[in-house]
Amino acid sequence: MTYAGIQMFMEKLNQLINCNDVPFFNHPDIIHERPQFQLLYDELGSMIQTLFIDQYQDLEKVSDLKKRFTEAAEEAQYIVNLFLYGVHIRNNGPSPTSEYLNPFLNLDNILISFNSVKVELTRMIVDSMNMAERTLYQSTPAPISISRNSQGSLDEIFVGLDRDAELIRDKLVGDQKNLDVVSIVGMGVIGKTTLATKVFNDGYVKYHFYVRVWVTVSQTYDKRAVLTQILESICGQLDVQNANDSRLRELVHKNLMGNRYLIVIDDIWHIEAWDDLKVFFPHDNNGSRILLTSRQTEVAKHANSDGLIHHLGYLNKEKGWELLCQKVFQGVLAKKSCSEEFWVEIAHRTSSYIVGDQNGCMETLGLSYNHLPLHLRECFLYLGGFREDYMFEVQWLIWVWVAEGFIQQDGNRSLEDIAKGYMVDLIDRNLVMVAHRSSSNGGVKACKVHDLIRELCLEKAKQEKFILQTERLILSPQFSNDITQPYKPVRMFINKESIGPCFAYLSAKSCRSIVCFSDCRSLSNDITKYLCSFVLLRVLDLQKCNLDDFPKGMESLVHLRYLVIWKVSEGFPSSICNLWNLRTLVYITTNMCTSLPSNISDLVNLRHLWSYLPLYFRGKFKKSFYLPSIEKPMNLQTISGVELGDGVDNFQNCFPYIKELTCTTYSDEQNDFKSLTYLEILKLTSFYGIVGRITFPTTLKLLTLVGCYLPWSEMSIIQSLPNLQVLKLHRSAFEGNCWNTDELEFPQLKFLSLMQLDIQLWEAYSTSFPCLRQLEITKCSNLEEISLEIGDIPTLELIKIKVCRPSVGESVRRIEQEQHELGNFHLKIHIFEDY
Repeated sequence: MTYAGIQMFMEKLNQLINCNDVPFFNHPDIIHERPQFQLLYDELGSMIQTLFIDQYQDLEKVSDLKKRFTEAAEEAQYIVNLFLYGVHIRNNGPSPTSEYLNPFLNLDNILISFNSVKVELTRMIVDSMNMAERTLYQSTPAPISISRNSQGSLDEIFVGLDRDAELIRDKLVGDQKNLDVVSIVGMGVIGKTTLATKVFNDGYVKYHFYVRVWVTVSQTYDKRAVLTQILESICGQLDVQNANDSRLRELVHKNLMGNRYLIVIDDIWHIEAWDDLKVFFPHDNNGSRILLTSRQTEVAKHANSDGLIHHLGYLNKEKGWELLCQKVFQGVLAKKSCSEEFWVEIAHRTSSYIVGDQNGCMETLGLSYNHLPLHLRECFLYLGGFREDYMFEVQWLIWVWVAEGFIQQDGNRSLEDIAKGYMVDLIDRNLVMVAHRSSSNGGVKACKVHDLIRELCLEKAKQEKFILQTERLILSPQFSNDITQPYKPVRMFINKESIGPCFAYLSAKSCRSIVCFSDCRSLSNDITKYLCSFVLLRVLDLQKCNLDDFPKGMESLVHLRYLVIWKVSEGFPSSICNLWNLRTLVYITTNMCTSLPSNISDLVNLRHLWSYLPLYFRGKFKKSFYLPSIEKPMNLQTISGVELGDGVDNFQNCFPYIKELTCTTYSDEQNDFKSLTYLEILKLTSFYGIVGRITFPTTLKLLTLVGCYLPWSEMSIIQSLPNLQVLKLHRSAFEGNCWNTDELEFPQLKFLSLMQLDIQLWEAYSTSFPCLRQLEITKCSNLEEISLEIGDIPTLELIKIKVCRPSVGESVRRIEQEQHELGNFHLKIHIFEDY
């Protein structure tokens, strides 16, 4: 159990103690045990303050106490959750099995374990204070190897790196006189050192630089060893045993001064190491360079945020085959007797060769895992459950991470925002690859995991007993006994069809997640039969399982925090609103509008309520919820589409904390969104044409208007929004043949999309869009041209025209030509006459 998991457990205890908004919390059995909940909450708070926050967390022996405490906390959560399930099931669900019927909460053994840890910790702290002047917990950095033959490896084979090497070489030998830092960034074993070696031994690089030095830093940085290696590379063997670090630094600086040098710093991991190293190198304005290789993008950015950071990618199929031919067929297998039997053996052993790590790949990649902060490790291990080459949506994964309890609270930031930072961190560490970005704001929408990284995840997850993949399971009655202790959580990923028996044998109480990636139609019956056994389930994703109705027993899964379900029949059962732990609910159905029960507000922890059509319908029809009435305001952050009934006054009364809202209006009454002070994303569609006056909050960052038929004079309201970055005006969002920006400014607008508008004349000025990066115009059939002044916007990078008059395309080409004549080659244009 991690620190984040303990935080999530304490939040649940706090609700059980203090929250009266949910009828379940006022059940007599819950009220009776509130003193025990309070005692447990206080003990957890006291212990995590000492073990995770206070200065004593750095003591070496504290790690063992942390482990004992977290195991006790995990068992406490298990006992409390089973008790809550028993209370819930006795009042709402089907007849439970006897093991869940205990009406009493017994935490005596847990409190004894906590006290034992507390006594030992107190003794340790006292001993530490009495011996404060002695250094008991200091360890000497392990020696590292930083030597490298300046000629490089003579038998190194370079494939697919010519263009990369040329780009880096040209940057190194360029005309810039100031000392410059160039970085090569990528995942472990991707070829960063190989590329740096190719550049280091390039003939022109050798000629250009008077001094070339190579040092390898690795995870353990030893300043003295680096200084010694630099000196030996320049001067040969030196007797520096008796010289202190200050003297070594002086000698390095003296020998580099006045020479145009190239220093390669290979495999640097830490910002602190760079900050210590950079002071060694003189700035002589003679074109000297430093070339870094690192797995950490943040190190490269810190070393030179304005310099070249070359992200090394993967070989394509052609280059991969070329490398295989040269490295294997001309090397490893050149002297083998290549019989048919031999090649059959090679075919069977290829995957096991990689997984078995005969070439050290896994050991090398393991360094990246070992270097991960503790709060990222569970997030990373979760990726091992995905099938090969699976492209996952970032938003989906963030919701699952939060539901699992992987995200640590940090001030007033939402858990989802913190989780986005975790994802960026994994991307910057080159453990996750970006597969798709938003065209409007460049945000990461989908990612993938390299096959080797996935194997690393699986290997570590197996060691931690963290995830289960059904296609790798041995399905037997003994299976559940071999997994783990009952209070240790595991996750189940279903990637193949025909796995029914696994539900019967799975250790149900240990399972926290069931995620189905395949169209497992035969799984439906198994879900109905066994689902109620997964009493502590937190995550249930059945988006690939086409169900006739909500499975029987689902309403008993009181600990469920994330639910995705695809249901054919109409209706949203009010019993689902008893699942008060739900944080994310995604409802997939072919029904155009789903009516929500009025007790939907009993889901006090619900933050995300979304509805989709099945994949084969998407893009053809819109989908929304209908809310006829509501009992009390909800704490939703996002909702995919909603229509308010007569029993609901306004959005402020329904969703006062909403951040992302997609809604439909059917009237010409005033639409007041100004009171939604947390709103950042708004997508408003009008089905019956003209809408009344609209007001917006100043917090808005992304606005999409569809079918609103607003007059262009109302644009001044949008122009005044200080934080608006993305504006999409689609399908008669505004009407009128002329839009004159009147030199009013959209201060932060970066993306503007105009689609299917009746505009004929657009009088636009560069001063109106000081930050615009991308302009898209689609199917505006009456528009005659785009003003040449648009090209004068200094930040503009792309103009994209789709299915407009030929004169619009011609005006854009004139803009491009004029900008080229002015020396601006950064502006790109894309013109599509057809979809």
